[in-house]
Amino acid sequence: MRNILINCFLIFILSGFIQSGVLYGQNLKSIESKQKDKRRTEDEKEIIATIERFLVAAGNYNLEAMDEMIIENAVVGIVRLNDGKWETATMPIEEYFEGVKNRKLRPYFEPVIEYTIHIDDGNLAFVRADALLHSYGVPQSHNIDYFTLIKEESLWKFLSLAYTATPIPDDERVFDLNIFGRSYAQAWCSQRPEFVSLFYSEKGSLTVNDGTPAVGRDEISKVAESFMTAFPDIIVSMDSLVKTAGGVEFHWTFTGTNTGPNGTGERVKINGFELWQINDEGRIEESKGNFDAEEYERQVKNGVDK
Repeated sequence: MRNILINCFLIFILSGFIQSGVLYGQNLKSIESKQKDKRRTEDEKEIIATIERFLVAAGNYNLEAMDEMIIENAVVGIVRLNDGKWETATMPIEEYFEGVKNRKLRPYFEPVIEYTIHIDDGNLAFVRADALLHSYGVPQSHNIDYFTLIKEESLWKFLSLAYTATPIPDDERVFDLNIFGRSYAQAWCSQRPEFVSLFYSEKGSLTVNDGTPAVGRDEISKVAESFMTAFPDIIVSMDSLVKTAGGVEFHWTFTGTNTGPNGTGERVKINGFELWQINDEGRIEESKGNFDAEEYERQVKNGVDK
């Protein structure tokens, strides 16, 4: 039965890919997508929110969070263009997770350009997500993601996951500062401190509130780890990027609950920014972080609402 399901699913993937074509250099219909968003049903909005949470967890290789969104015995299908030849692979989700554990991991960011959603009887959904996979602000592949979701106890969960991946030509791999900033924010939510430091050059530095600079990726990882340990549910979101004469200002909002070792259990929400110097390789050479330390300490002791 599983082989039949897998074979049918691969046929569905390949036929969808043939119909989709290659979108390089084309207008990605952002205006039409915005109009569609206004007409979304509540189920469609819930499905999109679920997929986008999943893609963040996947880009951070947060296997625990991914597993919570997937039903037991789900399957994964992969269709990838490699050296001009299409390669396919299928596996149970458990096998995919085990493979991830044995790989050298690098964060990725995969924003969806457009969704096509079909819902049957309010309990089964078929979704095609047109996306671009980025690494440190540079597009790497054009992905067509296919998801089958089923409603389980009022929550949408994944029954099957598959994608096609077509590499972006070298001359179209252009650094995107906005994507870089969003990717950096996502890495701060990963509980993987090394993911944050990979956005820096090997000898890059991070300074927090005029303190002693953390120089090099190992030291930057320690700074990130200190926040991730203190706030296991840490969320960093990018508010804006501002280009100034002194560099690029990355404005952020940090939220989390201080439940780490010796934590107060209080919730914190604080705003700040980092002033970046970015090198020619698209990595941060120097970052000077600033936030209201007094307000931060107050919230750690008393909570954001007190």
